Amino acid sequence: MKYSIVFSAVVMALSLSACDRPTVVTPAAVITVPVPGPAGPTGATGDAGATGSTGATGSTGYTGATGATGSTGYTGDTGATGERGKTGGDTVVIIPPAKD
Repeated sequence: MKYSIVFSAVVMALSLSACDRPTVVTPAAVITVPVPGPAGPTGATGDAGATGSTGATGSTGYTGATGATGSTGYTGDTGATGERGKTGGDTVVIIPPAKD
C-alpha cells in the first residue's frame, strides 16, 4: 500500500500538469481604416457650348402648268316645227280635283 499511494500521487500530478498548458496569446493585428476628411472646394463652372447652326429650309414642290381652256361648242340647229293640232269633237274630259 505504500507504493500505491505514491503511485497515485505521481499519476495525479502528471495528469494535472498535462491539462494545464499555458495559452499563447498573439497580439491583435493593427488595422488602419482611412477616415474621409472634409470636402474640398467646389470646382469652377465649365464654359457654355457653342450653339448649333440653323437647318436649311426645304424647297417648295413643283407646281404643274395650268391647262389651256377648251373651245366653246357649236350651237345646235333649231328643230322642225310641228303641225297644227286638229280641233276636237264633242268629247268632254273631266279632271278630278287634287287631294290635299
